[in-house]
Amino acid sequence: MSLMCNNHKNLMTRVLSVPSAKAPFEQTTIERRELRPHDVLIDIKFSGICHSDIHSAHGEWGGGIFPMVPGHEIAGVVAAVGTEVTKFAVGDRVGIGCFVDSCGECEYCLSGEEQYCTKGVIATYNALDYDGNPTYGGYSQKIVVTEGFVVRIPDGLDLDVASPLLCAGITTYSPLKHWNAGPGKKVAIVGMGGLGHLAIQYAHAMGAEVTVLSRSLNKKSEALSFGADHYFATNDPATFTTLAGRFDLILNTVSANLDVDAYLSLLRVDGTLVNVGAPAESDQYNVFSLIMGRRSIAGSLVGGIRETQEMLDFSAQHGIAPKIEVIRADQVDEAYERVLRSDVRYRFVIDVSTL
Repeated sequence: MSLMCNNHKNLMTRVLSVPSAKAPFEQTTIERRELRPHDVLIDIKFSGICHSDIHSAHGEWGGGIFPMVPGHEIAGVVAAVGTEVTKFAVGDRVGIGCFVDSCGECEYCLSGEEQYCTKGVIATYNALDYDGNPTYGGYSQKIVVTEGFVVRIPDGLDLDVASPLLCAGITTYSPLKHWNAGPGKKVAIVGMGGLGHLAIQYAHAMGAEVTVLSRSLNKKSEALSFGADHYFATNDPATFTTLAGRFDLILNTVSANLDVDAYLSLLRVDGTLVNVGAPAESDQYNVFSLIMGRRSIAGSLVGGIRETQEMLDFSAQHGIAPKIEVIRADQVDEAYERVLRSDVRYRFVIDVSTL
């Protein structure tokens, strides 16, 4: 089976795709578009597995475009460039994150926050580009992207380790920076998974006092090794009494529903609970949990291209890296099952050479 992109031609590439929601992965081929003047052709070396890949491939968020090639944590090497490309050359180590195009004209694009493009940012996969063609992601040998949506991977980061940073890294770095995690700030990280273990490292490197809130004490030693100052189990009711009114910022990285009022009680006056995990069901809270402490509930997507590059450079400078398990292309179905069982420390990365 071949997945065809309308009006695009010439560049065949092997991929892992799902033909329908919850179907097993199969190896097939697609056509990538021929290079436009500002395009970069990338030989993909590694592609991280994000929990959102599973939601999408399983059709859990609705509107899935099938057949689907997931993957938005892409690390590789430039194989060719268009005639007007100025930022990259053949052989450069590069990455692609969660989106591959935006309007470039709205206030958010102009301020470097393309993720909030008012026309609608074009996701790396499971989306239609502005010409109406479906986008196919990083579980693929090659990809073609306009140069403005490609970032440079610093020499200090190996490509396999860099790939999860293109989503998990920027998803946690961006809100920590936006809400001023730094010296003198007390920051709590909810969850010690693929997002949480990176959030700990970023908050620590930014100079904040970092507390991890996880269901049990199982991951305490690891959390401390990542830079956490304190660790508490949320299955112990005393935790919420002990920590009442302590934090300036709580970053919630889990996709399960929380007792929102309990977590809001841990915030100081003017504190903020920021959500980057996205549960399937709606959360509920009592408005007095906000009013009585002038507290806020917020959310954050990823960062723009400029901030993603900043995050990669910061990661290389501070030795921040995800803990990964590299897998073969024929192990992706098994990896999805293991993610759903929380049986991974802490991100799976596909070795694309095994496709």
